[in-house]
Amino acid sequence: MRNKAFTLVEILIVVIILGILAAIVIPQFTKASEDARESALASDLQMIRSQLELYKVQHLENYPNGVGIAAWQVQLTGQTDNTGAAGTDFGPYMQSFPKNQFAPSGGTTQSDVAFSIDPLATAPPGDDTTGWWFNSVTGKFAPNDSKGDAANPHKSW
Repeated sequence: MRNKAFTLVEILIVVIILGILAAIVIPQFTKASEDARESALASDLQMIRSQLELYKVQHLENYPNGVGIAAWQVQLTGQTDNTGAAGTDFGPYMQSFPKNQFAPSGGTTQSDVAFSIDPLATAPPGDDTTGWWFNSVTGKFAPNDSKGDAANPHKSW
């Protein structure tokens, strides 16, 4: 009578095939996660930039310029008058300020914003000190993270 079982060689072949398939599939999932983060960042940038332009139109051609991060974010998430002070004429422009998912979460707040008033400054430093960078003179808004380099071109967004 013959036993109907798998031999060791057959089991090894199946394990090797599964290993090859896993080596092909797992990097695809990692890439999909990175692509999703890039897509979310692009969406957040588009939303913030459009709200900054709306704010500018409604506030005598001035961008939000609150002193400090909290005051600046309140100008976008709260109601203001046409000078940008608390009021009931305009806003809120967004419910909450989004996080930059590429900024490191340890040591910095991903939704913090670094400010510049230099009209010649065209790009953030990319130093991971804050999640975002905003030039209150030119209205340029960009992610401020070290991932935005040549390999990850979102720095130029």
